[in-house]
Amino acid sequence: QVQLVESGGGLVQPGGSLGVSCTASGSQFRRRAMAWYRQAPGKERELVARILGSGNTKYADSVKGRWTISRDNAKNTVYLQMNSLQVEDTAVYYCAAWPATAILSTVLTTPPDYWGQGIQVTVAS
Repeated sequence: QVQLVESGGGLVQPGGSLGVSCTASGSQFRRRAMAWYRQAPGKERELVARILGSGNTKYADSVKGRWTISRDNAKNTVYLQMNSLQVEDTAVYYCAAWPATAILSTVLTTPPDYWGQGIQVTVAS
């Protein structure tokens, strides 16, 4: 079982920046695909950014060019740096992880097995 603990988040003005982080328990973090999802009120949860163990990244079109996902394998931590935040980015943000043994096709086609508790990000003036 993998536990994911998110930190950061909060309230920021439009155009501002914010970072969130997620620390994972367990071993083999460097092999594990990690992701950030978000869920806004009344909307479905959506993938925001994903990073593979190789470091390969994928972003939702809505955040591409504004946000950066990264990882520090020595700290078992994945980060999401959010720049140029917009009101529409307001949501609960969830850290998620796949099993370390998951192959690429699994990561690309199935939802993560492990989820954090979620952290609120509010963009408002």
